[in-house]
Amino acid sequence: MDLILLASLLLTSVPIGYFTWALLTSDVKVRRTVQGNLNQGRGLTPVAADRQNPLLQLGRRLTAHAYVAKLDHLLSLAGRPASMPLAKVLTAKPLLGLAGALAGLLLLQSDPSKVFVLLAVFITVLGYFVPDLLLYSKGQERQKAMALELANTLDQMLISVEAGLGFESAMQRAGETGKGPLAEELVRTLQDMQVGRSRREAYLALADRSTIPELRSFVKAIVQADAYGIALSGVLRTQAKVMRVKRRQRAEEKAMKLPVAVLFPLLVFIFPVLFIVILGPAALNAIDTFASQ
Repeated sequence: MDLILLASLLLTSVPIGYFTWALLTSDVKVRRTVQGNLNQGRGLTPVAADRQNPLLQLGRRLTAHAYVAKLDHLLSLAGRPASMPLAKVLTAKPLLGLAGALAGLLLLQSDPSKVFVLLAVFITVLGYFVPDLLLYSKGQERQKAMALELANTLDQMLISVEAGLGFESAMQRAGETGKGPLAEELVRTLQDMQVGRSRREAYLALADRSTIPELRSFVKAIVQADAYGIALSGVLRTQAKVMRVKRRQRAEEKAMKLPVAVLFPLLVFIFPVLFIVILGPAALNAIDTFASQ
């Protein structure tokens, strides 16, 4: 198959998928969702709203209940962005899968070989799972940002507790003065307590919204200290010290991996250029010498 035709098909299907995704995540949809939530008390329930959206019904039918729960967990790890609620993700999955299937059919019409059959199936599956990959990538970036902020946040909370504030007041201060995703999670944990959740449930929900082992161990230590009446200042001091040690260990680990990571671009991009610059003139002189004889 001609590479120009293949590139044109890809360049056609990718903008169509992106346009569909952008259309589904527009502000108009957000306003409609908010308005629907506000009208729940007047008889418009979420189930009725779902029935008015056939694409959402199709997405729910094509997605297993266990996988819907997994998507909801991915959304919680990604911070539940306003532009990507669960309903829009379920609506976008069949549309993007259909766009991938159309691109696959165009490929099969140009060359119905086995290789292009597999390529068409791959494009269809890839289009269906594009929202999942976006959520996973956004969640991983957010968790990395939280891991970088954890040690400094615990130090700030420790200073506040030692200055005389309570643990929740120190958490509130760290959440209000912070700017990253970890500060948002602390504020949300305090909001869960304000709406009636117990401290244990709010702390465990914070651990469920994270995949960072250090944060989960910190939450478990706080829950146990709160259950047995242990002073939280001592637990916080110990956890802050452990977080600083682990942060230094992660930095040392990345420094040790750096030579291995640099080796590949060094061999592929730098050494060939050096060989051309150093050995190129000698090779040209040798070619001229043998050609003149």
